[in-house]
Amino acid sequence: MKKAIPYGRQHVTQSDIDAVIETMQSDYLTTGPKVGEFEERFAAYVGSKYAVAVANGTAALHLCAMALNVKPGDKVITSPITFAASANCVRYCGGEVVFSDIDEATILLDIEKVRRLLEAAPRGTYQGMIPVDFAGYPVDMEAFRKLADEYGLWIIEDACHAPGGYFFDSVGQIQRCGNGNFADLAIFSFHPVKHIACGEGGMITTSDRKLYERLLVLRTHGITRNPEQMQENHGGWYYEMIELGYNYRMPDILCAMGISQLQRANENMKRRHAIAQRYNHAFTPHSHIRPYLPSDDVFHAYHLYIVAIQHRKELYDALRVEGIYAQVHYIPVHTLPYYQELGYQKGDFPLAENYYEYCLSLPMYPSLTDEEQDFVIERVLQFFQ
Repeated sequence: MKKAIPYGRQHVTQSDIDAVIETMQSDYLTTGPKVGEFEERFAAYVGSKYAVAVANGTAALHLCAMALNVKPGDKVITSPITFAASANCVRYCGGEVVFSDIDEATILLDIEKVRRLLEAAPRGTYQGMIPVDFAGYPVDMEAFRKLADEYGLWIIEDACHAPGGYFFDSVGQIQRCGNGNFADLAIFSFHPVKHIACGEGGMITTSDRKLYERLLVLRTHGITRNPEQMQENHGGWYYEMIELGYNYRMPDILCAMGISQLQRANENMKRRHAIAQRYNHAFTPHSHIRPYLPSDDVFHAYHLYIVAIQHRKELYDALRVEGIYAQVHYIPVHTLPYYQELGYQKGDFPLAENYYEYCLSLPMYPSLTDEEQDFVIERVLQFFQ
């Protein structure tokens, strides 16, 4: 095939383009009515009480850490198998990142290993945790909430890979990723390869009114016009900066695109599942290709479709020659030079490192055609013949 097939890509329709044009012709380009509309619709989609649109997923993580008062010396637990931003947000606030190894079946943060980490330290050693819905596989947030409450920890759920994903709780109820029932805060990304593509952008969801109100201030320089938050009020023009915040706002133009994209979210999720099922059917019979299959108690969001394979580098290179741009997600964060300078080293988390040695993300996005997917499958199987 001549057309390049990436591991992920945006799917922009005429309705998306029309929504952006309409907003560009309106009175607002930056913060206007589309921001609030997108927040309201996204909150309804994931089932949270509140949503705060921000500049990107990294900004969302940073604001969450600020809202939860992460400070120098605070220790926060997260997974080494994630994008660096999941850990970096703690460092932005001067906190200490403490990695814990993964469950090799789900590639998620292993709750039992986290428990052992907490049990081995004096009470109060750790302040929070950041579980990641990696690849779209939902974390059992009910179990993590129970553990967090036992040790007085807060939770940020990094749900960037999992809008639309869910797990079944202990009484069989659906719990959507980022719904705010268990995590204090959850974050999402609208990068082009994500489920909802806005070019850039992010969202924070929560069911905590106080956190919500603080996030609104922090994303806009720490400035408020709310009379209830101000010390004085000189008139309609007046505002006060009540703490040090950032310009982490998401503009109306991108929110308009997000609203349009959100309308196709369920349709696109069905397509992602159909693609995953075709891959599973093709690869499961082959012992040298191991898909990561979800358990029956979750609804996987399939941001990524990952297989464990031998000769990963050789296959990666062979696919690129054919125009298939597979990818690796992720290099374990604790092995990156910055974190090694902080004291981590290779060998610290063997399951995460073993996963990294064999993982490969194959093309997964709603506009991937059956013909393109068949070509990917054919070339992968051909490599191992």
